[in-house]
Amino acid sequence: METAQQKVEVRRSPRRKSTVTAYRDGDTLIVLIPAGMSRAEEKHWVAEMERKLQRKESRRASPARESDAALMARCAQLSARYLDQSALPRSVRWVPPMRTRWASCTPTDATIRVSERLRNVPSWVLDYVLVHELAHLRVAGHDAQFWSLVRNYPKAERAIGYLEGLSAAAGLGISEIDSDE
Repeated sequence: METAQQKVEVRRSPRRKSTVTAYRDGDTLIVLIPAGMSRAEEKHWVAEMERKLQRKESRRASPARESDAALMARCAQLSARYLDQSALPRSVRWVPPMRTRWASCTPTDATIRVSERLRNVPSWVLDYVLVHELAHLRVAGHDAQFWSLVRNYPKAERAIGYLEGLSAAAGLGISEIDSDE
């Protein structure tokens, strides 16, 4: 089954009695339904689960992933909210995946580079990375003052854990975000 550019695979299970679940596997929407469900109910649930996943994904996705200009705009918002507008970069851009970093900052010329690997992370994780790099515009190193600025972002610890897990799962060996000091 396919909907407008969306591949759909419906899996019926005799053990499943009433619940319907869906997830994406690559470009395919997988919908798990009870074996006894009618074709009309199947059609309804496929459409409903596709709507639910799209809503969830659009809430999760950061608009900053769209372009360098969108990254810059997001940096301005984050600086205003968490750093009293005191950290504004001259440029922010997406770069090809870095081998040992998620992002980097050069405080002397106020530039930030963000690894393409982060395009698909949840928005709160990308926001953490941007706040981390913005903090480097005020404090070059990773001292107590720097971490005090970063921890203004309420999901900092959670995002650090997410990035550690992502690195471990992908076998990347990326241990932190860093600046060009």
